[in-house]
Amino acid sequence: MFIKLQYTAVCWLISVISLTLANPAYSEQPLVKKTLVRSGEVFKEIQTLNQLQLPKTNTSYLWRVPRQNKLSELSQATTDMVLVTDIKVNSTDKGIELILVTANSLKLQVLPKIEGNSYIADIPNAKLQLRSGDFRQSKPVARIAEVTVANLDANTLRVTVTGEISAPAVELFDSTKEGLVFGVTPSTSTAQQPTTPEQKPYTTEPEKPIELNVTGLPDTNYRVPDATTATKTDTPLRDIPASVQAIPQQVIEDQQPRNLIGILSNAGVVQNNFSSRVADTFSIRGFRARNVYRNGVKDRFADGAALSSSLTNIDRVEVVRGPNSVIYGQVNPGGIINIVTKKPLSQPYYALEVRRGAYDLFEPSLDVSSPLTKDGSLSYRLNTSYRTAQDFTDFYHEKRFFVSPVVNWRIGKNTNLTFDSEYEDIQQSLGTGLEQIASATILPNPNGKIPINRYLGEPTDFFNRQLHRYNYNLEHRFNDNWSISNSFQAAFLSLDLRETAVTSLLEADNRTVERRQTIFPKPTEYEDYTIDTHVIGDFNTGSIKHKLLAGFDLFRQTQNISILRRGVAPLDVFNPVYGQPVGDTFGRLGLYFRDDALGFYLQDQVTLANNLKLLVGGRYDLVENEFADRIASTSSVQSDSAFSPRVGIVYQPIAPVSLYASYSRSFEQETGADKNDNLFKPRLGTQYEVGVKTDLFDNKLSATLALYDLTLTNILTTDPTDPDYSVQTGEQRSRGVELSVTGEILPGWNVIGFYGYTDARVTKDNDIPVGSRVEGIPQHVASLWTTYTFGTGSLKGFGGGIGFNYVGNQMPDGFDTYTIPSYFLTNAALYYRQNKFSVGINLNNIFNVRYYEASFDYLQRIIPGRPYTAELSVKWEF
Repeated sequence: MFIKLQYTAVCWLISVISLTLANPAYSEQPLVKKTLVRSGEVFKEIQTLNQLQLPKTNTSYLWRVPRQNKLSELSQATTDMVLVTDIKVNSTDKGIELILVTANSLKLQVLPKIEGNSYIADIPNAKLQLRSGDFRQSKPVARIAEVTVANLDANTLRVTVTGEISAPAVELFDSTKEGLVFGVTPSTSTAQQPTTPEQKPYTTEPEKPIELNVTGLPDTNYRVPDATTATKTDTPLRDIPASVQAIPQQVIEDQQPRNLIGILSNAGVVQNNFSSRVADTFSIRGFRARNVYRNGVKDRFADGAALSSSLTNIDRVEVVRGPNSVIYGQVNPGGIINIVTKKPLSQPYYALEVRRGAYDLFEPSLDVSSPLTKDGSLSYRLNTSYRTAQDFTDFYHEKRFFVSPVVNWRIGKNTNLTFDSEYEDIQQSLGTGLEQIASATILPNPNGKIPINRYLGEPTDFFNRQLHRYNYNLEHRFNDNWSISNSFQAAFLSLDLRETAVTSLLEADNRTVERRQTIFPKPTEYEDYTIDTHVIGDFNTGSIKHKLLAGFDLFRQTQNISILRRGVAPLDVFNPVYGQPVGDTFGRLGLYFRDDALGFYLQDQVTLANNLKLLVGGRYDLVENEFADRIASTSSVQSDSAFSPRVGIVYQPIAPVSLYASYSRSFEQETGADKNDNLFKPRLGTQYEVGVKTDLFDNKLSATLALYDLTLTNILTTDPTDPDYSVQTGEQRSRGVELSVTGEILPGWNVIGFYGYTDARVTKDNDIPVGSRVEGIPQHVASLWTTYTFGTGSLKGFGGGIGFNYVGNQMPDGFDTYTIPSYFLTNAALYYRQNKFSVGINLNNIFNVRYYEASFDYLQRIIPGRPYTAELSVKWEF
C-alpha cells in the first residue's frame, strides 16, 4: 500500500506542476484581417473589433474577420507549419460552415480552384492532426454531396466540398477564437462559372448555428499517412527512416477479427508460444516480440501475464519493425506494436453492434460519444462489450465483459486533459496452453491422429482474469513551436488458474502422456505504474529545421505469485478418460518480482533540406530487478544500465519517393549470474536497415520495401565447463526483406498486403547447432486483403472483400527434430452499408484448413488454429 500511495503522490505532483506550466488562462489577440503581401506592398491593415461591421447575434461571429481579397491572391510569405487540430461542420441559413480549428488561421494560405462539382482548396504548410486520420462527411445539408479534409502530402492540406448540382460558393473568415472558417453556400444552378467569387462578409444576419448531431462517415481509405509510435511525434510515415505499418479502423471493421493477431496478420506478425485465444504473444523479424503498447504505454500484461487484448475500443494498430529502445527502453529487437484507442468525438455519435457466429458467438457492443458542454470543451466516449462463446476445443467456454470510459477536457485553446480507464473481466474454461501433441497430429502415429477438438487437460480447468487500467494524459502547447505532454498509467491484474498440462512426450505405446496440475491457491496479483513526460519543440538553426523531443519515463511493476503443483493421472490421447483422482501436492512456490526502470531520452528530427531529413537520438536507462522466494526465504537484487542510440536518414529524390537508411539498438535485462557470480549483462539487439517508400495514385496508396540485418547478442547458453551454469556467449542473427502495401487503388477499392522473408539463424551457441533456424520463426509470411464498395448506382453501399494469409513452416526447437507445416488460409466478407445501418458476413478459413499457429517447447506441444467459421454483424449508428 505504501508503494501504491507513493507512486500516486509522485504522479499527481508532476501533473500539478505540468498544469501550472500549462496555465490555461490566455488573452485573445486582436482581430486581424489577412495581410496581403505583393511586390513588397502591404494591402490590408490591422483592424480592431469596433471597426468590423458584423452581425452581433451570435458570439462566435464576433471573432470572425472576412477575407476581402480574391482567394487566388493570398500571401505566400509565411512558411511555418500550421497544425489543424479539429474539424467542425455546422449548419447555417445559407448552407454550412466548415471550421478548421487552429490557433493560427492568419498563417494559413488558401489556394482554391474549381473542378467539376467540387470546390478544392489546397493549404500549403498546414497539416491535419486528427487521431482518426482524415475527415469525411457525406450530405451535411441538401445539395452538398460530401466534405473532406485530408493531408495531401506531408506539407499540404486539402479541403474539398463537392456539390450535388455544381460547385458551391465559398466565403472565407479568419477567427483567432475558432480558426479558418469556410462559409459554404450550395449552388442551385448548373450554370455556375468555374471561377472563385470575390469574398464578402455575410450581408444577412445569421441565426445561431445548429450543431449537426452526426459525425462524418469514416474515411474508407486504408492508408494512414502519419504515425506517432516510431518517434513519439506526429510525423508522416514517408519521413521516418524505419518500416512502419498502420492498420486503421476501416480494416478492423471490414475483417471483424476476434483477437489481436487477426489484425496483426495484415502486417506479417505471427503468433508465438501461446494460443491466440489466450495471450498476445508474437514474433516480428525473427524474434519474439513482448512489446505491446497502448497509446504509447507498455502493456506489460499482454505476454508475461497471458492476457489477450479486447478489440472493442481499438481505433488503429501501428507496427514499428526493428529495435526501438531509444524511445521505449527495454524492448525486444524485432519491433513493437502500439494499440491506439478511440477518443471522444467533437460531434455526437451513437453506435450499437451485434455479432453472432460459429461456436455460439454472441457479442453486443456499444460505442457512444458526445460533447458534454455547449462549447465542446468537455466531451466523453464510452465503449463497452460483452462476449459469450464456445470454441472448437472440447469443454471450452468464455465470457468477457469490457468497458472503457474516456473523458476529454479542453481546458483552454492550448491545453488538453484526457482521462480514460478500462475494466475487463474474462472467465475462461480450460487452461492457458490449449495445446496438442505433434506425435499425435502432424507426425506419423500407428494409432492415427487425434481430432482437432481434443483437449489434453481436464474439463474442470479454468483461467480467469480481471484487469483495471487508469490513465491520464495532459498536453499543453506553449506556443506554435513548443509543447509538453505528461501521462500516467496505473494498471492492476488478477489471475486465477487451475490448469492440467502435458509434461512428457508420448510414451512407448504411442498413446499416453504424463500430466501435471498447476493451481493458484490465491490469485496472482500484478501492479504496474508508468509515467512519461516529454517536451516537443520546433526551432531553426539558420536554414536547418529541428523537431526536438526530450523526456523521461519511470515505471514499476510488481508480481505476487503463489503456485501449487500436484500429480494427475496420465491420459490416453486417443481415448481420454477425464476426472480421474488427483495425486498429492509435490511442489509449492511463493514468489515476488519487482522491476523498476528510469529512462532519459533525446531525439532530434532534422530537416537539412526539403528532401533530406536526419533522425538522431539516444536514451540512457537504469533498471533494477528484485526476486524473492518467500518459501525458501531467499532474495536477490540486480541493477543494470544501458545506452541505446538510433541514427537514420531520409532522402526524397522526387516528392512521392523516400529512400532511407538507419542504425538502431535495443536492450533487455538478463537476470542471474555465471558460476563465478558475475552478473549477466543485458541482451543487445543491433540493426542496420535500408529501404524505399513511395506514395502512388495521388497519395492514396503507400508502399514500403525494407532490407534489414538484425543481431541479438549476450544470449544465455550452457557453460561448457559446468552444465549447471550458463554463459552469455550465444548469438542469433536475422536477415530479411519486407514489402508492405496499404491504401486505395481506385475509388472504393482498398488493399492492404505484406510479404516478408526472414532468415533467422543461430550463429553462436553451446547447445544448439550453429546455423539452425531460430525456433518458431517461419521463413516466409504473406498476407493480402482487398475490398471493393460500390459508391453509385443500384448497388450503392454493397461491397465485399477477400483475403489470403500464408505462413511458412516453422522449427519448434533449435534441433530441427520436426517441422510445423506451412498453411494457407482464405477469408472473405460481404456487406451492405447505407446511411446509418450496416450488415455484413465474414467467412474465415473458408476451406477449413487444419493448421497449427504456434509451438510451445521441446515436449512437442503445438497450438491448433481455428477451423472454418462464419460470423454475422449488424450495426446501427444514431
